[in-house]
Amino acid sequence: MAGAAALYVHAAPRHYEDNPATRETPWIKWIIVGISLAFFALFLLLPLTVVFSEGLRKGWAAYFAALIDDDALSAIQLTLIAAAIAVPLNLVFGVAASWSIAKFDFRGKQVLTTLIDLPFSVSPVVSGLIYVLMFGAQGWFGPWLQAHDIKIIFAIPGIVLATIFVTFPFVARELIPLMQAQGKEEEEAAIVLGANGWQTFWHVTLPNIKWGLIYGVVLCNARAMGEFGAVSVVSGHIRGYTNTMPLHIEILYNEYKLSAAFAVASLLAMLALVTLVIKTWVEWNMTRQTSHGSVQDLPAVLSTRGAASGDK
Repeated sequence: MAGAAALYVHAAPRHYEDNPATRETPWIKWIIVGISLAFFALFLLLPLTVVFSEGLRKGWAAYFAALIDDDALSAIQLTLIAAAIAVPLNLVFGVAASWSIAKFDFRGKQVLTTLIDLPFSVSPVVSGLIYVLMFGAQGWFGPWLQAHDIKIIFAIPGIVLATIFVTFPFVARELIPLMQAQGKEEEEAAIVLGANGWQTFWHVTLPNIKWGLIYGVVLCNARAMGEFGAVSVVSGHIRGYTNTMPLHIEILYNEYKLSAAFAVASLLAMLALVTLVIKTWVEWNMTRQTSHGSVQDLPAVLSTRGAASGDK
């Protein structure tokens, strides 16, 4: 029996190599690789090179002067504030929504799944216009907001709301298929062992989804910092107040301050490269992740907590 198993293991790679569907001549392989590299160089490497070269064309002094300009610093600060608010909120929503959809059966489940995908199907400009129609001066809540001196449109709250809307699917869309693939067996086993809801989440579910969760947060943060359409509609383009980094770049470019525009754009490009590195690292860790060992460690946690509560 062992010999037959060994024969099968050794025979499988030979069968794969002899498969005509996966066997190509070397020149075809090189053509495919060459096309991929040419596409990468033309549409990714060349634009990045242009951004950094144009930003540094007038020297390092002009480059740093564009970055420490008051309007640029305000745009950077507002971008970070919007991301710092939107990403944690989307993190909470994504975990709650994915937990509900993957682990429970309830009425309206398909509706919730569809609503999560709504920002992917609606233009960012349209989503920004929706907020204007709701909270603008002539919108549904405009008179009430004006009466109470509350500013949402053409102010920071509107930018944060628009950023939240366009980014909230990312965490949920990463976690839902991951949780569905993992199933409910480990959570059910944890409940049988005596764990409550929070213990099950922290010691079973969270270790299994942590890399997918980080991956979704990275994508969410990248979109939050680079969003243009929805934020452009609700911001009003007020210098030093409601301009994020993409909007500030547009203003500089329209004013023919090309070096300054490319300098700020290079900062966004560097953030994108850092995001890409983190994304690659998370993907590498996700391939190494195994879904075993979570429930096995739970009895020790429960017994430790039981002993601690008994001592009290």
